[in-house]
Amino acid sequence: MSQSLSRALDLLDLVSHGVDSLDALASAAGVHKTTVLRLLQTLEAHGFVSRDAAYRYHVGSAVFALAETARDTQDVRRAAAPTLRALGASTGQTVHLAAYDGGTVTYIDKVESRQPLRMYSRIGLPAAIHATAVGKVLLGGLDESELRRVAAGADYERFTARTIGSAEELIAAANLAAERGWAEDHEEHETFMNCIGAPIFGADGRVAAAVSISVPNVVLSHKGVLALLPALHEATTTISAELGYTGRAPFILPPAEKAPRKELHG
Repeated sequence: MSQSLSRALDLLDLVSHGVDSLDALASAAGVHKTTVLRLLQTLEAHGFVSRDAAYRYHVGSAVFALAETARDTQDVRRAAAPTLRALGASTGQTVHLAAYDGGTVTYIDKVESRQPLRMYSRIGLPAAIHATAVGKVLLGGLDESELRRVAAGADYERFTARTIGSAEELIAAANLAAERGWAEDHEEHETFMNCIGAPIFGADGRVAAAVSISVPNVVLSHKGVLALLPALHEATTTISAELGYTGRAPFILPPAEKAPRKELHG
């Protein structure tokens, strides 16, 4: 850990325990006042401390927001865990749980596939917000202004020829996910992988997290992956109920492919 980061965390801890003046903080931390002031200014700029009219420092709103997000994430993980593992067991495929916070989508749980070919993804790592089913689902739960802000600032790295490449495309994909209750990554992040995702709703009716099923092409075709949508929806409905959601989540299946007409000869 860098010395500056370590000192900043020490200062934040001191502030949380009531040490609130520049002189007292410098004395308690054993650091020159100039250095303490610089670190406090950085913490203040990011909302981790605030300063009142008497130049006393207090814990900032960002700390409380971070704590609330962490608590919510843990609640979702606990509620989702049994259903995620049941979904992984019934499908035999990779199952992810992901959450959104401040413009970033992060994997917070994972059930490994029974297949020899496995996805390179890890709990705690961010997901490509424009090239994953969970990214589109979670964006679909944002209000319009937040959705547009995130889409405008996204890094549209082209992973495959199918990867979304603009804010307009991403906004459209997020809105479609919200309308039909699911999203897909059709070879958008990896050419050999298809993925479907659906939202988990919290007691307040907002999207709290997203669950996805990812399957290599050699295991199931794209059509075969879409056939897993009812199982995915059943899982997310169960988890949403565990979180206290009493509404009805949208769920519109893709239109069935029409069988080719047979020509009659005679």
